[in-house]
Amino acid sequence: MVREKLDKNLDSNDRIEFVTKQYSDEALLEMLHPFVREWFQNNFSSFAPPQKYAIPLVRSRENLLITSPTGSGKTLSAFLAIINELVSLADIGLLQDRVYCVYISPLKALANDIKRNLLQPLQEIESIAKKHGRDVNLRVAIRTGDTSSSEKSKMLKQPPHILITTPESFSIALTSPKFGLLLQSVEWVIVDEVHALAESKRGVQLTLALERLNRKARFARIGLSATVAPLTEVAKFLVGFEDPENNVPRHCKVVDVRFLKNLDLKVISVAEDLINTPFEKLHSSMYKLIDSLVQQHRTTLIFTNTRSATERVVHHLKTLFPKSYTYLKEEDATPESAIGAHHGSLSRDLRFMIEERLKQGKLKVVVSSTSLELGIDIGYIDLVLLLGSPKSVARALQRVGRSGHKLHQSSKGRIIVLDRDDLVECALLVKAALEKHIDNIHIPTNCLDVLAQEVIGAVMVEKWNAKELFNTFRKSYNFKNLSWSDFEEVLKYLAGHYASLTDRNVYAKIWFDTETNTVGRRGKLTRMIYMTNIGTIPDESFVLVKVKKPSGEAVIGKIDEAFLERLRKGDIFVLGGDTYEFLHARNMTAYVRAAVNKTPTIPSWISEMLPLSFELALMIQRFRRYMEELFDGKASKQDVLEFLHNYLNIDEKAARAIYNYFREQYYYSTIPHDKKLVIEHFKQGRQHFAIIHSLYGRRVNDVLSRVTAMAVSSLIKQGKDLEIGVSDNGFYLKRVGVLPVSKALSGLKPEHVRLLAEKSLERTELLYRRFRHCATRALMILRTYKGSSKTVGRQQRLSRVLFSTVKKINKDFPLIKEAKREILEDLMDVSNAEKVVSWISEGKIRIVDQYVPGPSPFGFNLFAQGFSDIVKIEDRQEFLKRLHENVLKHLKVSKSF
Repeated sequence: MVREKLDKNLDSNDRIEFVTKQYSDEALLEMLHPFVREWFQNNFSSFAPPQKYAIPLVRSRENLLITSPTGSGKTLSAFLAIINELVSLADIGLLQDRVYCVYISPLKALANDIKRNLLQPLQEIESIAKKHGRDVNLRVAIRTGDTSSSEKSKMLKQPPHILITTPESFSIALTSPKFGLLLQSVEWVIVDEVHALAESKRGVQLTLALERLNRKARFARIGLSATVAPLTEVAKFLVGFEDPENNVPRHCKVVDVRFLKNLDLKVISVAEDLINTPFEKLHSSMYKLIDSLVQQHRTTLIFTNTRSATERVVHHLKTLFPKSYTYLKEEDATPESAIGAHHGSLSRDLRFMIEERLKQGKLKVVVSSTSLELGIDIGYIDLVLLLGSPKSVARALQRVGRSGHKLHQSSKGRIIVLDRDDLVECALLVKAALEKHIDNIHIPTNCLDVLAQEVIGAVMVEKWNAKELFNTFRKSYNFKNLSWSDFEEVLKYLAGHYASLTDRNVYAKIWFDTETNTVGRRGKLTRMIYMTNIGTIPDESFVLVKVKKPSGEAVIGKIDEAFLERLRKGDIFVLGGDTYEFLHARNMTAYVRAAVNKTPTIPSWISEMLPLSFELALMIQRFRRYMEELFDGKASKQDVLEFLHNYLNIDEKAARAIYNYFREQYYYSTIPHDKKLVIEHFKQGRQHFAIIHSLYGRRVNDVLSRVTAMAVSSLIKQGKDLEIGVSDNGFYLKRVGVLPVSKALSGLKPEHVRLLAEKSLERTELLYRRFRHCATRALMILRTYKGSSKTVGRQQRLSRVLFSTVKKINKDFPLIKEAKREILEDLMDVSNAEKVVSWISEGKIRIVDQYVPGPSPFGFNLFAQGFSDIVKIEDRQEFLKRLHENVLKHLKVSKSF
C-alpha cells in the first residue's frame, strides 16, 4: 500500500498504525458464518483489497480508518464483519433487542442509499438461513429529521440492530431519555465520508457526541473516507484522544488503499492560443469538445464549480446540439440523449430523480456544481469532465473517482481549460494526482458555539461535574487544546450569569454551581429548545439591495448572503448591469449608491468560487522557479519544451502555450515564485496599481491583502480610498497616490498578522453575519421556539443587538471570539498567512518591485476580474487581448524598468 508523501509526521507516540497484513480469500471465508459465506460466494468472486485488510480488524473491534476510492468495496469492508457477527449471534439465539451498530452519514440521501443496499444482502442471507431451516432476522432502521414519530416509537419497542443516522439525529438520539439507553451497548460506530465531516462543524458536533457516548459504551470507531490527507490527523479526528494533556491519541489502525484504481487524467486546452483566439471560437470549440467526448462515452458526469455555470452548460448543450440532447423531463428523453442538472438550489425531488436515473443508466450526461462529489451510489459513469480547475488534488480525485465505479475499472477524467492560469494550475494538479501528492484538509478546532450546543445536550441527560465534562470534551480531536477559561466562559453564558443578556430575552439553559463545580439542565423547555434548534448549518437567505436617491430609496435587486459577507464599505460591484458602491447593511438590506464609470472591486461570482489549496499553490510556485532557472540559463525553446513534456506530461499544444506564457512574463517583468514575491507597479490615469503576485490561494491572500492594506494605510496616514482585489494568484491594491507595498510587507511580523487581521474585521458584514451563525449554533438565537420559526431577517436583526450587548460584557465573549476564529481559520487561512510573512521576515522570500507599463501576463486575470461584470464575456476576451498586445509591444524595453 502507498502512504501519502505529504504525511511525514508519524512517530511512535502517535499510536496510529498503518495496516500491512493482508488476508487471503480462504482465510477470510473461514472467518464467515456459513450463511454469510454462501451469500458472499453467490455475489462475489473474491474479496476487494480494502476488505482483505479490514474485515478481521472490524471483527476484533479495532478502531479503524479505511480510505479507498469510490466503488472499491470500503462500505462492505465495514459492514460484512458486523453482519457476520450478528448472524452468528442470531443463529445460536443470542441476538438481543438492542442497537449493535450505528452508521452515521453526513447526507440523508447517502443514509437512504445505505439502508437500501443493506436490506438486499440481509434479505438474501435470511433466505439462505430459511433454506437451512434457521431464522436470522436482522433489523435495520433509519433515523433522520424526516423520520416520523410513529417510526421512532416502533424503534423503541423493537430496536434496530443496525441504526442509520446523521450527525444531528445521532446527537438527538443520544439525548433522548429512552432511545439514548439503547445506544449504551453499541459495539461499532461507522462514520462515512470522514473527509467531508472532518472539514466542517458538523464533524465537530459529531466528535463531541461520540465522546458523550464513549462514557457509557465501549465501541469501535470505523471511518470510511475517500482520498484524504494527512491520514494520521484524520485518524486522530476519528478516534479522539486518550490523554489530550500529553497529546496521546487513542489507538487507530489505517487501511490505506487510496491509489488502488488506475487513473486516466488529462488536461485539455480548447485552443493553442488562449489569448488571441476570439471568444466565439473558444466558446464553440469548448462545446464541440464536450459534445465529442460525451458522445464517445455511455454516461458522462460534468462538474462545473458554480450553480450558474451548471445551468449555463445544460442550456448551451441543449441549444447547440438539439438533436443530441433532450431535457430529462421531456417525453422524448432517452438514455442516449437525456441531460439533467444537479445542484443544491434544485428541489429535493428533482435531485432524487436525477440520482435514480443515473443509477438506472437512463442519462447520457449530468452537469453538477459540487453536489455529486460525495459518495451517493450513482451507478455507471465512464467519464468525468471538469470544466476549469477543481482547485485541489483531493477534490479532483474525488470527482474523477465517480467514474469507473467498479473496482477493476479505471477512473477517467478530463479537465478542460479556457485560460493560461488554469492550464498551468491544472497541469500541476494532474502531476500531483498521478504522483499521489494530496493536499491537506483543514480541521476546525475549539469551536465554542458547537461546544455550547453539546454542553446543553450533555446536561439534558444527567448532572455533570464541570471538570469531568471539560475532560470528556477535551478528548475530542477538535477540543484537545481547549482551555478551562474558555470552557468556563461558555458555562457562564449558558447558565445566564449576565443580566444584560437576560434583559434581551436570552435565558439560562443550564445551571452552573461554581461552589460545587457541577452543571445541570435548567427548565423544562430546555429539552424542547435543544431538540428543535440542534445543528450547525446556518439559515441563509437573499439580501435586498436598495439604492439611495434624492427622492428616497429604491429596490434594485437581490444578492446572496455569502456575497454580502465579502463586501467592505466602498467596494464596487455590479447588479443588473449597473455598478454600485456598497455603503452599509441593515439586517437583510444592503444600501448602495450609484458608482457610474467605476471599476468593480468584487466580481459577482466571488461567493461561489472554490479556493486553491495551499499545497497545490506551493507546487505551482516551485514550478515557476524551475521555469525561471531555465530562462536565466538561456535554455533553448526546444530544451524548455522538452522539460515541460517530461515534468508535466502534457501534449505539444499545451507545452507551447505554457512556454509562451512564461517567456512573455520573463521578458516583460520577472517570474514570481516560491523564493521571490514580485510586486508590479503601474498607473492607469491617476490611479496607481500594485499587483502582488502571492500565489498562495485565496484563503491565504484574503488575510495577506487585509494586513498589507492596513500596513500601507498606516504608512500613507490614510487609507479610505484604498481598493483591494483578491484571487488565488495574488491581490492588488489601488489608489490615487503612492503605494509603499514592499515597505509595508517587509515591516510585517508573523506575530502581528492575526491581530491585524482581527482588527480588519471590525464593523464588517462578514463579522456580523458569522456572529449570527455562531449565536444560532450556541442557542443564543433560537430559530424555532414553540412551533414558530424566526426568519433569517429577524435572526439578523436580533444578532446585531446581541452583538453590541455581548461586546459590552467582554470584547472576547465566547461567541465573538468564535466568530473571529471561524473567519480567520476556517473561511480564511491565517496560519499559512503567518507562515508566508515569517518566510519574508526571515529572508527566505525576497521582495522584488517591478515598474511596468501595465499588468504582466501573470496578472491579467487578477486585473481583469474587476471588469468581468461590466463587459460581456466576449468583450472580456478582447480586453485580455489588448492587455496582451501591450505586453508584446513592451517586451524588449521592459528590462530597463
